[in-house]
Amino acid sequence: MRLTLHIWRQTGPRKPGKFVRYERNDVNEHMSFLEMLDVLNEDLIATGEDPVAFEHDCREGICGCCGFMINGVAHGPLRGSTVCQLHMRHFKNGDELYLEPWRAKAFPVLKDLMVDRGAMDRIISAGGYISVPTGSAPDGNAILVPKEAAELSMDAASCIGCGACVAACPNASASLFTAAKVAHLAFLPQGQPERHDRVARMLNQMNQELFGACTNIGECEAVCPKRISLENIALLHRDYVKSIWTQRPRLAGALGTG
Repeated sequence: MRLTLHIWRQTGPRKPGKFVRYERNDVNEHMSFLEMLDVLNEDLIATGEDPVAFEHDCREGICGCCGFMINGVAHGPLRGSTVCQLHMRHFKNGDELYLEPWRAKAFPVLKDLMVDRGAMDRIISAGGYISVPTGSAPDGNAILVPKEAAELSMDAASCIGCGACVAACPNASASLFTAAKVAHLAFLPQGQPERHDRVARMLNQMNQELFGACTNIGECEAVCPKRISLENIALLHRDYVKSIWTQRPRLAGALGTG
């Protein structure tokens, strides 16, 4: 299969970048997209050129490492999958493909197709956890969880933090990611004690990282490889409003007005 690749090449952060054209005449339709890039890089190295930098790890759609725009679509044209799960049989002979990194102020380009997604880690660090004493694992039946709550929690917990939602959003919002990390704890009994403080801390961190605001366009859900629902964003906003009101008495007392 013959393909024309236009790949964004950038030597480092704050360096100028540009699309570079590569002609491929020997693409096997059974290759994954990343395997196709591996073959391209082998040829570039053989000719003394700098290989294309892209991030990857498990190549099974689990880790969330891989990810870039393919013809303007995060993770490419196949719904509900990551770039590493995308195979070349989903393209046609003679196609032209434009590959570029996630575009967001909070995701600075490191090199070529790689971006720094540390902002998402900092959102998790701000509150995406449950504070419990360390020790031996508790009995699995010590806290009963209703089946519906468990399923909703697991659906939200399937978020792999790839950043496609941010890249697809015209506002570069991380609301779907943050909502998934808030929701998977909000549905569980163990997550209730810190529920409202958690959402306030994580949303405040999201704003500090210069992610945009959600305007319910829905592109995030459309490109999410794990099909995280927009309903989680609704829960995020409801919990944030509740967090404001639950903190009012505490703030009033601290100011001597309560």
